[in-house]
Amino acid sequence: MRQHGTSPTFPRLPSRRSASTRPSSARRLGPLLVGVALFSCVAASGAVAAPERTGTAAGSASASASGSGSGSTVRPLGDVVPAPASVRPGGSPYSITSSTRIRVEEDSYEARRVGTYLAGLLRPSTGYDLRITDDDRGRDDHRGRDHDHGRGDDGIRLKLTSGDRDRALGDEGYRLESDRDGVTLTARKPAGLFHGVQTLRQLLPASVERDSRQRGPWKVAGGTITDKPRYAYRGAMLDVSRHFFTVDQVKLYIDQLALYKINTLHLHLSDDQGWRIAIDSWPRLATYGGSTQVGGGPGGYYTKAQYRELVRYASSRHLEVVPEIDMPGHTNAALASYAELNCDGVAPPLYTGTSVGFSSLCATKEITYDFVDDVVRELAALTPGRYLHIGGDEAHSTSHEDYVEFMRRTQAVVAKYGKTVVGWHQLTGAEQVKGAVAQYWGYDATGAAERAQVAEATKAGTKLILSPADRVYLDMKYDRNTDLGQSWAGLVEVDRSYDWDPAAYLADAGVAPGAVLGIEAPLWSETLSTSDNIERMAFPRLPGVAEIGWSPQSARDWDTYKVRLAAQGPRMTALGIDYYPSPVVPWPAG
Repeated sequence: MRQHGTSPTFPRLPSRRSASTRPSSARRLGPLLVGVALFSCVAASGAVAAPERTGTAAGSASASASGSGSGSTVRPLGDVVPAPASVRPGGSPYSITSSTRIRVEEDSYEARRVGTYLAGLLRPSTGYDLRITDDDRGRDDHRGRDHDHGRGDDGIRLKLTSGDRDRALGDEGYRLESDRDGVTLTARKPAGLFHGVQTLRQLLPASVERDSRQRGPWKVAGGTITDKPRYAYRGAMLDVSRHFFTVDQVKLYIDQLALYKINTLHLHLSDDQGWRIAIDSWPRLATYGGSTQVGGGPGGYYTKAQYRELVRYASSRHLEVVPEIDMPGHTNAALASYAELNCDGVAPPLYTGTSVGFSSLCATKEITYDFVDDVVRELAALTPGRYLHIGGDEAHSTSHEDYVEFMRRTQAVVAKYGKTVVGWHQLTGAEQVKGAVAQYWGYDATGAAERAQVAEATKAGTKLILSPADRVYLDMKYDRNTDLGQSWAGLVEVDRSYDWDPAAYLADAGVAPGAVLGIEAPLWSETLSTSDNIERMAFPRLPGVAEIGWSPQSARDWDTYKVRLAAQGPRMTALGIDYYPSPVVPWPAG
């Protein structure tokens, strides 16, 4: 997964904006709700906070044929990423105006939370109040009396339904209906409403993402979108171990993932270079093992309160957090923190390089399994999601016999604390517990025997998350001139990252399409130390990965996708995302 090497240097790419206009991390993560005091009663009731927005107040993106800026052009109904499952254009567009209300059913707390989030998205750029009212009643949610001077039933309606007509939408699907009188979003579950909101925001001009008032009009094309995901698991992984990223930096990434309907955040919390989560029963893991990073910087770790806040924030964006403690290899930070975890009882020094495969927990010591039990117990208690990732890759310093025994016992611990085991696909070299998930990171150079081993595991019931390194490892260089990233799996331009089908990817090895749980785009941080670095490597490849996971294969085609992706350029700029302007994408002029 990671190539052996020495510690690299880390040039900071210049911003696509001047230093005077590029927002700092704190600026880009600051609360940007208009009139927050006015709506404090909603926040106090547990409503979802407005997204932590990015961008500057300077100038909106110019309008283009794709409708990327403010102006009279209406963006075509299907011009979004990921591509919807079904698009039926037709009828007049709806215009969001100062009289627009966000309407929810009186007793629908979850719909009201999504409505609060939507209002927080739209208020800064439109300048409109966008009151949240009870559907068809006109009662102002914030003041408890009639303030609706609109048509009475116009506006943006958010509906949760259990009717038979909408059963096919599942847990994350939605229907968006738009005409001159309003926009209605219908879903069976809150996640579906939330994903529908992401489609709605992309149908508006890119300048809607700005955090200061912009010029309209704010039109939504007429017609109907019926949409649901292809795969239940659509993930992105952030390595916070090689370089540590703060809570605010991770929240920023969460908001960027949510725009493209990613529903899982995999946090790589431990490695040779740093341990990033507080464990009460082994406190030196964080205070000592977390004190450095690649290149020798100060490192850092999350307190339990900070980790809970990340889990809460991700949940508010309908992302599930999957924590990873990589074992038995990639453990030098733990071994340096506690000498007794080493077979010889001698703690190695902390490590700040980038080589892999040299460290191993002592699989023959009983204290190792006390350690595993304590770490898994505490981490499982902090994590409400289904999965706990135990790594298992590149354990080159662990004998095969010890690896098999370690994985047998460690999987049992994860199950003991009520979580589903996830491991890198080397887990298939040991016996997997029932329900285990293997994350495949192989690439073109992966041998047939290893691929066959993975296929055999799926025939026994193991599900796969696909993360082929030469397709969706976001830390791979785009081309030979890319300053950041690595190239051990090859050069991965935007078209290569997009143009593959998960259902067919391992078919030649014998993996059936039904064995694929979903896909995930890992972002390893050996060469990444800032949010700008993250953005430059993740964007614009991440939206394509999101589309692979969400959209039906029949809706996917590089030639049409690259045009839709190009239309995302002004939106990413408005959000302050420092994306790589790949030459294979026809970005709008200016």
